[in-house]
Amino acid sequence: MENQQLSYVIGDSLYLNITDRCTLECAFCPKTQGVLQVHEYDLTLDHRPSSQEIIAAIDNPAAYKEVVFCGYGEPTLRLKVLLEVAKYIKAHGGRVRVNTDGLANLANKRNVLPEMADCVDALSISLNAQNAEVYDRHCQPALAGSFEQMLEFVAEAPTYIADVTATAIDGLEGVDIEACRKLAEARGVKFRRRVLDVVG
Repeated sequence: MENQQLSYVIGDSLYLNITDRCTLECAFCPKTQGVLQVHEYDLTLDHRPSSQEIIAAIDNPAAYKEVVFCGYGEPTLRLKVLLEVAKYIKAHGGRVRVNTDGLANLANKRNVLPEMADCVDALSISLNAQNAEVYDRHCQPALAGSFEQMLEFVAEAPTYIADVTATAIDGLEGVDIEACRKLAEARGVKFRRRVLDVVG
C-alpha cells in the first residue's frame, strides 16, 4: 500500500485515485498509451484499495478547496467505496467532487444519483462529443448505448446534485465544442471546455 499513490495534490484540491478500471478506452487518455503519471505522481495501482486505505491517505479534508475522485479510472465503478469515502469527507468538513464518464447508471444497472445526493457536492461529467459517432470514435466504449446513457445521466444529475458541469476537450478531431456546450446547457448543466493535457 505504501507504494500506491492513493491521493495527490494539484493546486488547492486533493485528488483520490481509487481505481484504474474504466468502461471507456479513450484514445486521448494517457493511460491508453501506457502512461499512468499525472504531474509528478505515478497512479499505478497494484490492488483495489479499500475504503480504509483511501481514508488513511486523506489528512484533513477541510484543508482543501475540494476532494476530487479522479485518478486514471472511473470512480463510480467502485460505487460502494466511493460513497463510504465521500461520507467520511463530508463528515469531516470537506467538499466532494466526482469526475465521471457519466456511465454510472449504465454500469451499475440502476439510478445511483439518489445514493450520491447526500455526499457528493459536484459532478464533472465527460461529455466529450456532440454525437454518438464522434463519441464512439474517441472514447471506444465497452458498453452499448454509452453516449445516450451518458446524456441521460447529464440530464438527470441536477435533480440530485446542485453543481453539475459537462466537459469536452477542445482540439479532438470532429469534436464541435459549441455543439457540446448546447447539449450541456439544454440539460440544465454548466459546460467547461478542456484542453488535452490538463487533468482535473
